[in-house]
Amino acid sequence: QVQLVESGGGLVEAGGSLRLSCTVSERPYSSHVMGWFRQTPGKEREFVAALRWSNGRTYYKDNVKGRFIISRDTGKNTVYLQMNSLNAEDTAVYYCNRGTTPGDPDSFWGQGIQVTVSS
Repeated sequence: QVQLVESGGGLVEAGGSLRLSCTVSERPYSSHVMGWFRQTPGKEREFVAALRWSNGRTYYKDNVKGRFIISRDTGKNTVYLQMNSLNAEDTAVYYCNRGTTPGDPDSFWGQGIQVTVSS
C-alpha cells in the first residue's frame, strides 16, 4: 500500500509563506502525477496544483498562480508546495495525491494537513 505523508502545515499570518512537503513511500512512476488538493468544511475537495513526474511539468488552479509553486526532489520521492502571499481564503486542509491524473478514483491520498491563515 502506497503511503503519502504530508508535513509543514500550521498557522501563518496573512501575507506570509509556508512550504508543504509530501513524501511517497514508493517512487512515483513516470506515468504518475503528484498533486495537491485542499478542502474546507462543507465544501468539496478542490485541485490546487500538480506536477507530472516524468517531465516536471506543472499545473495550477487559477487563483494560486504566481503565489504557489509545486516542485519535487526525485531523490527523496518528495513533492513540495511553496505557498506565498497567503490569505484567509487559503485556509484549508491540504492533501497530497498520487495518481495517473490528479485525484483519479484509483489514486492515493495523504492524511491531510491543516493550513490556517490569520487575517
